[in-house]
Amino acid sequence: MEKQNKKIRKGDKVMVLSGNDKGLVGVVQSRTEERVVVRGVNVRKKHVKKSQLNPQGGIVELENAIHLSKVALCVDEQKPRRVKVGFDKEGGKLLVYKEGDTEATYRSFKNQDKS
Repeated sequence: MEKQNKKIRKGDKVMVLSGNDKGLVGVVQSRTEERVVVRGVNVRKKHVKKSQLNPQGGIVELENAIHLSKVALCVDEQKPRRVKVGFDKEGGKLLVYKEGDTEATYRSFKNQDKS
């Protein structure tokens, strides 16, 4: 089993790198082990039968999950960035990206493997 990529999480802005929605930017709504649901990306139509939750029935648009390898973190609207793990002065982990010749901080990196 492969190690999970923990760099992308809920609330991050990502850009789609391949597929029908290539180039679209959206916010991650949810994440499973290796798939993410991005707002406005990979939208499919589903025919829904009448029920108590949906008394009208009809056609509903749903966002489907896409694989993590097809998205990259976006710092600004135009450009996806490659991020790596760096360290601050206290020894805490940070996600950093290159901004020209210097490294800029994206956010702090919380390690969830403390077992």
